[in-house]
Amino acid sequence: MAFWTQLGLLLWKNFTYRRRQTFQLLIEVAWPLFIFFILISVRLSYPPYEQHECHFPNKAMPSAGTLPWIQGIICNANNPCFRYPTPGESPGIVGNFNASIVSRLFSDARRLLLYSQQDTSIKDVQKVLGQLRKLGNSSGLDLKLRDFLIDNETFSDFLHHNVSMPSSAVEELLDAGVNLQQV
Repeated sequence: MAFWTQLGLLLWKNFTYRRRQTFQLLIEVAWPLFIFFILISVRLSYPPYEQHECHFPNKAMPSAGTLPWIQGIICNANNPCFRYPTPGESPGIVGNFNASIVSRLFSDARRLLLYSQQDTSIKDVQKVLGQLRKLGNSSGLDLKLRDFLIDNETFSDFLHHNVSMPSSAVEELLDAGVNLQQV
């Protein structure tokens, strides 16, 4: 028998069966419509809201090293969701913590220990200390804490607002003398 003949006979048989069982036909048509109308009413009652895509900071696995692994656990404990891609999503980046205090401390310690013969930072610190000794030995200099602050520095605002010191006490502190020998 050909395909079209079989299909025609099957459709005729189905039509004849449905015509004889009208109640069953009504239930088969009404039930999906009823469920569809329930879905429409739920959708109209609770309209969808726009949710931006989430970008989570990457968390290093233990094979990346102990420090990146621990930083990934501690710094991302609350699992924040960001609107835009994080720097760690780019290929080849292990962690988002390259600028963290702990990473800088370890990189500085590594640089100091590995390249201490070539590094001149210790000699530079000794030069600065020598200049401070000369400045401290000279008499007649009246240095105040205010003299060490950069222009527009917010140290006085910090003391006034965050530490809740009165303005007069902040001014007295900034006008306090500095003994460089003790420093």
